[in-house]
Amino acid sequence: MAELQFREALRAAMVEEMERDDTIFLMGEEVAEYDGAYKVSEGMLDQFGAKRVIDTPISENGFSGLGIGAALNGLRPIIEFMTWNFSFVAIDQIINNAAKIRYMSGGQFKVPIVFRGPNGAAGQLAATHNTSVEAIYAYFPGLKVISVSNPDDAKGLLKSAIRDDDPVVFLESELMYGMRGEVSDEEDYTIPIGKARIAREGEDVTIVGYNKSYWVAMETAQRLEEEGYNAEVIDPRTIRPLDIDAIINSVKKTNCLVVIDESNPFTSVASEIAFQVQERAFDHLDAPVARVTAKDVPAPYAKNLIDYYMPRADEAVEACKRVMYAE
Repeated sequence: MAELQFREALRAAMVEEMERDDTIFLMGEEVAEYDGAYKVSEGMLDQFGAKRVIDTPISENGFSGLGIGAALNGLRPIIEFMTWNFSFVAIDQIINNAAKIRYMSGGQFKVPIVFRGPNGAAGQLAATHNTSVEAIYAYFPGLKVISVSNPDDAKGLLKSAIRDDDPVVFLESELMYGMRGEVSDEEDYTIPIGKARIAREGEDVTIVGYNKSYWVAMETAQRLEEEGYNAEVIDPRTIRPLDIDAIINSVKKTNCLVVIDESNPFTSVASEIAFQVQERAFDHLDAPVARVTAKDVPAPYAKNLIDYYMPRADEAVEACKRVMYAE
């Protein structure tokens, strides 16, 4: 194992794959000359040259469409968005072209493309820069959606995403790029898409959290342990396809579930998980599934309000006690 920053793990995944396959290239705003807005692609221009690490104009719709065209012609693009909030400029390309061409062509065309960048809230950036997009993109058949919480998953799943023949939405976090963590030094390390990680075993309550919310889940579990409760924590890692079996098996053991999700609550990932669990494991539930999400308003700017807006461990502890009838 080697200790890497989150950004270093992402870079290692891209570098290893670009060394392995010369059809892979990286394209986006400031990825080349500036070494990446968050320094994820630092040094890659020097290593691979301007034909494979390509700076673009501020035109998400244009360079996303260019990437899709390249994928249709045998290349494997990695498209970086400076933030996933900017992807809405390119949403027609992503959902009407990337997601649907393979199906609409009867499988004659593949679209092996990765769209990646930071997702969700990143502090005082106001409403237009704090959107969590996973539920939006997971809605559309044809897209795979990955949301990672640590450097090891970042490397292993990004390598798998780059190799996948379908379009992948790969969600990171601006606030986690400097996070350090152990990363496997196994040669050609990959993690399968669609496989959840049981981060902590327990029998009193199941807590599901991904991306930044995973760390809220772990803090919640620690607080509960201090009060004598043993929580099981599951990091789905992949939103679509969702490893619902891992969650169901845990609920059958604990009989209660809390989902922590920084999305707004209406039609969120937490909503989908709650539905699938009640559909498949209703008789195992001792209480309704609880959700701890962002508040159902546009993200505020003021620091005290954005802190209140985001899902918090104290809310999650209260929700866990409620479903365990421990209050």
